[in-house]
Amino acid sequence: MALRFEVLGRFNRARAARLTLPHFVCQTPLFMPVGTQGTIKGLTTNQLEEIGCQIILGNTYHLALRPTSELIDELGGLHKFMNWPRALLTDSGGFQMVSLLHLADITEKGVTFQSPVDGKPMLLTPEESIQIQNRIGADIIMALDDVVRTTITGPRIEEAMYRTLRWIDRCIAAHKRPNEQNLFGIVQGGLDPVLRDICVRGLVDRNLPGYAIGGLAGGEDKDSFWRVVAQCTAALPEDKPRYVMGVGYPLDIVVCSALGADMYDCVYPTRTARFGTALVPEGVLKLKHSAMADDTRAIDPTCACMVCKNYTRAYIHCLVTKDAMGSQLLSYHNLYYMMKLSRDLHSSIIEGRFPKFVCDFLQKMVLLALNTMFVILCACVVQKEWEWKGRSIICKLLAVQNNLWFSLSGSIKLICIKLTDNLNTYDVAQHNFCVF
Repeated sequence: MALRFEVLGRFNRARAARLTLPHFVCQTPLFMPVGTQGTIKGLTTNQLEEIGCQIILGNTYHLALRPTSELIDELGGLHKFMNWPRALLTDSGGFQMVSLLHLADITEKGVTFQSPVDGKPMLLTPEESIQIQNRIGADIIMALDDVVRTTITGPRIEEAMYRTLRWIDRCIAAHKRPNEQNLFGIVQGGLDPVLRDICVRGLVDRNLPGYAIGGLAGGEDKDSFWRVVAQCTAALPEDKPRYVMGVGYPLDIVVCSALGADMYDCVYPTRTARFGTALVPEGVLKLKHSAMADDTRAIDPTCACMVCKNYTRAYIHCLVTKDAMGSQLLSYHNLYYMMKLSRDLHSSIIEGRFPKFVCDFLQKMVLLALNTMFVILCACVVQKEWEWKGRSIICKLLAVQNNLWFSLSGSIKLICIKLTDNLNTYDVAQHNFCVF
């Protein structure tokens, strides 16, 4: 095992920890930006260090296609190749079973992909995935798992979960650098609590350096998503890092941290930047909107990043429609926002003010929802569109930025702002999730 995980502070299930990896000492909770092919689009590694990035995620499948893991190994590993002194994590390639399903054929042996580069078939087995990751040299490597969308039901979910457990043994056997790289297993099982429990117990029995919760953020409702995270974090070891894969909405990171998760990754902050959208405390700010054309304020007046200190909304509005610099500046700002969110989560837990931090975080988004509701209801009055069904109006209004969903149907209750000593209660029978 090539890591050390020390919990420094707790607030019930939420925890702040020090994660010591071969290339960097990290603070959790932490967010990892996705650099699929060894780069975060539009940003240099110096800029990533500047904003406080601790771990970058690379993708085994894409790196194996180009520039190839053999070349990366020959040139000294991915850290040296991309000039990144801090920690790296490589995904196994399993996610491509979902994202490139039309190019993939899944069997017990592995996954056969049709290369999007040259059309040639590529067989990715558990052994080959680990061998590629051993050559790439990341601090954390992921086991190849059988990934299916959570919206799929039926026997395919059970098949994938048991195959994931069989493949973890093949990954462990193939791993040749356990003293330099940390192999994490991935919990699968869809939205079925029984299958998730079987997978958690099976992986914990293997005594791995860390564990990921996979197969989420694929279209399931928030209630189901948080229920699975709550179940898995409760059953995973206290002394090992817990990684919720594919999660990048700020709200989800705050809630999952309250449930005891430590690590997250997603393309969301940089992808949404390329579409001209900035992350702000109230949710999102769409810089392409015509209202931004003459707005001389910073993206976020409370933000200390280089972009907010030096550029106006009007300037970035002009760029995002015509120049690549716009997406670069927004990527910088959005990742700064995510790194600051991670630091704030860590410090609030350490300093015993986690409840206040979460309440303040949620209050800003709720106020935005109320303001939006007022504006649209006023518009309804003016246009005399009272024929809209009240439920339809409310549901649309309350689908706020960052998937901040409040459901009036009873299946999901408001993310609670109820201050009690029973933090993070999750009543599966009633489907009531409480942050406090």
